[in-house]
Amino acid sequence: MTDTDTKKNNRSEIFSWCMYDWANSAFATTVMAAVLPVYYSQVAGSTLGANTATVYWGYTLSIALLATAVLAPVMGTVADYTGSKKKLLMIFASIGIFATALLYFVKTGDWFMASLFFIFGNIGFAMSEVFYNSLLPHVASPGNIDRVSTKGYALGYLGGGILLGINVLMIEYSTDKILATRLSFVSVAIWWAVFTVPLLLKVKEPEVRAKKTGEHKNPLTQGFTRLFETFRELKSYRELLLFLVAFWIYNDGIGTIIKMAAIYGAEIGIGQTALIGALLMTQFVGIPFTFAFGRLAGHLGTKNSILLGLCVYTVISIGAYFMETAVQFWILAFAVGTVQGGTQALSRSLFGSMLPRDKTGQFYGFYGMSSKFAGIVGPLVFALVSQLSGSSRLGIISLVVFFITGAFMLVRVDEKKGIEAAGNTA
Repeated sequence: MTDTDTKKNNRSEIFSWCMYDWANSAFATTVMAAVLPVYYSQVAGSTLGANTATVYWGYTLSIALLATAVLAPVMGTVADYTGSKKKLLMIFASIGIFATALLYFVKTGDWFMASLFFIFGNIGFAMSEVFYNSLLPHVASPGNIDRVSTKGYALGYLGGGILLGINVLMIEYSTDKILATRLSFVSVAIWWAVFTVPLLLKVKEPEVRAKKTGEHKNPLTQGFTRLFETFRELKSYRELLLFLVAFWIYNDGIGTIIKMAAIYGAEIGIGQTALIGALLMTQFVGIPFTFAFGRLAGHLGTKNSILLGLCVYTVISIGAYFMETAVQFWILAFAVGTVQGGTQALSRSLFGSMLPRDKTGQFYGFYGMSSKFAGIVGPLVFALVSQLSGSSRLGIISLVVFFITGAFMLVRVDEKKGIEAAGNTA
């Protein structure tokens, strides 16, 4: 095979890997961020009083994240040990796709059913991302990892935005908006399934660790064993551990804004069309800004670019406390679009650059666990503060603490030392 053929195959593998962001972002946009939260508030939870639907949605998110946090590190190490990253991705993606399709059956007052199906859908979504993320250091070279990661996020914005746009038109111009909304959940399941195929066909499974070490024990037993090994090994990667703590904190705030924005807007009286329209705009704003963050990292550095994003998020949280009109929601949604994809993509690539190549599943499983456990706190704090105060405004302003504290921890990370400790060089 010539060098040209090798480069073409590599580009094809990278594009196929990025297409999974295109595939599963339909769940992130239509189900998690835009349509389901509003449907939960106005239809499934319409029989609940006051801001109870918002509170229950916050608790639903926390339960979903807890389940994923328990599964992620063990299954990540199982994937490394058995060489089954792609197989496990397919299994959990199938769970998420099936649960998403079942949302079609949620009608007026079915808030418990909506919560249950969302929890399983989110488990499938989040767990498949663990294995998807763990493939990143294998498809991208150390010097190209930031751009590949941001390319994935940008394609995710585009794919999720296109389907959300289609769903908005379906709902807006339908004579039966409830039925159109239910059909939009089915469209997400189909979209997710179809565009997962390129990754399954084109991306290679990394080498099996068991073949290298000669170990042939039960994979699940090895999963738990390696989980405890990961805790011990993290002591040898000080910068990686410090980054995880920072990420654990600031990503909690980011995730809470993404998941609670629509239902928060619905509670303060912003209409469904304005809410979904603004979140659709966020998707398309995110495309160029995500690419821009990939380039910005080449000039400012990955860590400094993330810190810039956290400053913007702090301003967004403060602004959301005072928000009263649809116009203000649109302005804040635009601001989120400028930093959301770039901040998360660079966090993923910064983590990937500081971990050893033969343990990507193990460490990305831990990465998934830390982010999911962290993610429990934000929605839970939001729900508790909202329930105790009777309003969600204090809940949204409380997120400032996550961004400031996370940024303080991130400043202390020496990314060059972290890359050297992992044995990775550009």
